Amino acid sequence: NVLAFPGVFRGLLDARAHEVTVDMLLRAAEAIAMVVKDEELNPSFIIPTVFHPDVPHAVAAAIRGVEHRG
Repeated sequence: NVLAFPGVFRGLLDARAHEVTVDMLLRAAEAIAMVVKDEELNPSFIIPTVFHPDVPHAVAAAIRGVEHRG
């Protein structure tokens, strides 16, 4: 929740969306997952920190329907 909410809210505002769809939430989850690069993955690091600066931007772009290319 703390990872997704800022970007979801920003993306909804930017898109002037009137509802949150399952597709939006799935795209947001995928955007969060894509922030962590393959070379960074390890058993103790599978999701980005809440302080990672790319998370809100990636999630907002995903909510707006813009493909995130990390």
